[in-house]
Amino acid sequence: MSASTRMADRSLRALWHPCTQMKHHERFPLVPISRAKGAWLYDFEGRRILDAISSWWVNLLGHGDPRINAALANQLESLEHVMFAGFTHAPAVELGERLAQLAPGGLGHCFFASDGASAVEIALKMSFHYWRNVGRSGKNRFAALANSYHGETLGALSVTDIALYRDIYSPLLHPGAEVPSPDWRRAEPGETPRDYARRCAKALEAHLERYAAETAALIVEPLVQCAGGMAMYDAEYLRLARGLCDRFDVHLIADEIAVGFGRTGTLFACEQAGIAPDFLCLSKGLTGGYLPLSTVITTDRVYGAFYDDDLARGFLHSHSFSGNALCCRAAVTVLDILAEDRILERNRQTANCLNQRAEYLHAHPRVERFRNTGMIWAFEVRDAQPGFSQDFQRRALGSGVLLRPLGNTVYWMPPYVIGEAEVDFLVATLSGLLDTTPG
Repeated sequence: MSASTRMADRSLRALWHPCTQMKHHERFPLVPISRAKGAWLYDFEGRRILDAISSWWVNLLGHGDPRINAALANQLESLEHVMFAGFTHAPAVELGERLAQLAPGGLGHCFFASDGASAVEIALKMSFHYWRNVGRSGKNRFAALANSYHGETLGALSVTDIALYRDIYSPLLHPGAEVPSPDWRRAEPGETPRDYARRCAKALEAHLERYAAETAALIVEPLVQCAGGMAMYDAEYLRLARGLCDRFDVHLIADEIAVGFGRTGTLFACEQAGIAPDFLCLSKGLTGGYLPLSTVITTDRVYGAFYDDDLARGFLHSHSFSGNALCCRAAVTVLDILAEDRILERNRQTANCLNQRAEYLHAHPRVERFRNTGMIWAFEVRDAQPGFSQDFQRRALGSGVLLRPLGNTVYWMPPYVIGEAEVDFLVATLSGLLDTTPG
């Protein structure tokens, strides 16, 4: 028995893995990883796997970046953690100041938590509590886009529209409203993505005309609804949604957990619409995939509604590891690298290279709706058979590439360090897999 097999067996006995039907691992064994470097994962026998999805979209700068390693080692010499209620420290202050400088205009107060779903919970609670503090407690419901995903805690599930995650827990959820998604795949023949975005904004307008008095906030995933099949849409929707939220006195929550820090081509996706939300949720790539950290950044107006002598008017959400010093130091270092290495500019070159190399994929007879935003690519596989996702993932791993299709949607979101040779390997592997996919 190999070292990898022994590790997989031990894991099955001791652990319960996320987003997984554990019985499936009787047929699809776990893949033990011994180490990782750059864009590559390595098993216990030294076989390498190209991490084409940045390990669930978090390892923006690849694995084992020496500058992040060194920053964490240095931070360990002084402070690993202190409770964040009543105390503060340099890494958290530096991170908050940097994010306030970089975020869209008017955002400047960071509230730290651990993960994306926690950030969404915080934004929802802050929005509700804000309206209560200003005497409008009737604004206690939320609107979200169809096919949206914002996490799997109960609050986040209440604004998530993916049945697989939501339906079993629906009796526990605070019901929200669903408005049409501007996903351009839903446009009518001859309708441009921008025209369709405007039509969806009209539907949002109609909803708010009727329900604004009870709506605390609209929550959106800017430009790309990732877990909903990498649904991409025109930035015009964000611009119009911001105007409608202002007009009807509704908060706008931008969930940039998956799309922030350059993934869509700009540091924050909202920049492409020239707008700033009332709440900006960030996580995943915030620490370069090293440590769990999320933040909600909000405005002076929101912050001011909680600033009071009355404790009950304060925002009392708590998290034991909020503002953890190691997490914050990793995040500050990620921001340094993004700036020093001119990552956004380099990403544009990488995207151009990959799009040129992927022309065969774009024209493949099994591929439809090939699309790209920044460092995200996706397409649907025509006539995919039942079980396609698991089969494609298994065959990709056998060829040395980590992919995780969403239904019949194949996507990749590689680390920003991916090079031309790795791009060629990825595209060649995808081409071969498509050529041999049952149909």
